[in-house]
Amino acid sequence: MPADSTRGPGIPGESGDTGPRRRAKGRRRKPPTGRRRALTAMAWTAAGIVVLGGAGAGFLYFKLNGNLRTIDINQALGGDRPTKADNGSENVLVLGSDSRAGGNKKLGGGTDDGSARSDTAMIVHVYEGHKKASVVSIPRDTLVDRPECTDGKGGTHAAAHDAMFNESYSTGGAACAVKTVESMTGLRMDHYLEVDFSGFRKLVDELGGVPVTTTRNIDDPRSHLDLKAGTHTLDGQQALGLVRTRHGVGDGSDLGRIQLQQAFVKALADQVKHIGVLTNPKKLYDLADTATKTVTADSDLGSVNALIAFADGLKGISSSHMTMVTMPVRYDPANPNRVLVEKAKAQQIWKALRNDRPIPKTATEGTATGKAGGVVSTS
Repeated sequence: MPADSTRGPGIPGESGDTGPRRRAKGRRRKPPTGRRRALTAMAWTAAGIVVLGGAGAGFLYFKLNGNLRTIDINQALGGDRPTKADNGSENVLVLGSDSRAGGNKKLGGGTDDGSARSDTAMIVHVYEGHKKASVVSIPRDTLVDRPECTDGKGGTHAAAHDAMFNESYSTGGAACAVKTVESMTGLRMDHYLEVDFSGFRKLVDELGGVPVTTTRNIDDPRSHLDLKAGTHTLDGQQALGLVRTRHGVGDGSDLGRIQLQQAFVKALADQVKHIGVLTNPKKLYDLADTATKTVTADSDLGSVNALIAFADGLKGISSSHMTMVTMPVRYDPANPNRVLVEKAKAQQIWKALRNDRPIPKTATEGTATGKAGGVVSTS
């Protein structure tokens, strides 16, 4: 990960300063409008598992099952949570994390103190019937009110005002991150998936790289990324550099990086289809083995059978029926390295998802996006 003090995750990145908020002068950045669609991390994480499980591959099942790590979110959070929706929809919190520090440190992503970071967060709302979905990316630099939470070891952490969103994970782990999201949105998170970024790198390498086209040069020494405008087949290390870069594109904010992440995941999904991974048994197994080592799931998804059933229920969702947006935010006038929630617009999103309705276009019009749209073309 880059040289900043808050370094990250599954799809990692840098952070601005974490000290007291300060008044900053200078012109305000005005991002472009627009909406991008992409598949989620779950698609490539679960792809191999579905077919292998369906084939009843005996000992392979047990090996893959043993790869999985689980967290009992329900026990950690107790009963003080939003009510589960009764309309057939589901909400899944997907985080990128560097919590498996050994492999991550070799990539420059592990923290010196052994703690974990999370710089990528997406709320995936699967609509009733599982034929379409909406994905809401939460910028990690968003200032939020973090509720009091209990970590996986039973430790209690006090509530905090104007805390960075990604500090919820580093403070109290998955349970605290889920509780913070539920407090912000009023939505019950039915499932939790965490993706480790060293595994992300291996998945890209096992796929033989991912082709992307950059519309202009990208040069970011912090992310070890130097790409000329044109078409490239990125290996795992380069892919990490692309999805974690923020200084090489747009206005240098986390919002621009989110746009690159969305574009890259779309390219990744296209590559999975292109190489015919589901008809190549060895490649399928390698992908499934890496994927199950890469993902940490809530206890309800903590077996290969459960992931098979869950992923099987998502197979009907095509990219044309998935909408991705960024949670409505504006730049913090007190600190350009932070963003503030546009509460009225955000409430439009949460209300729509609560009622299992499409996200209205008005919810994201005129909000900050980071000026990185169109830098990576996947068409």
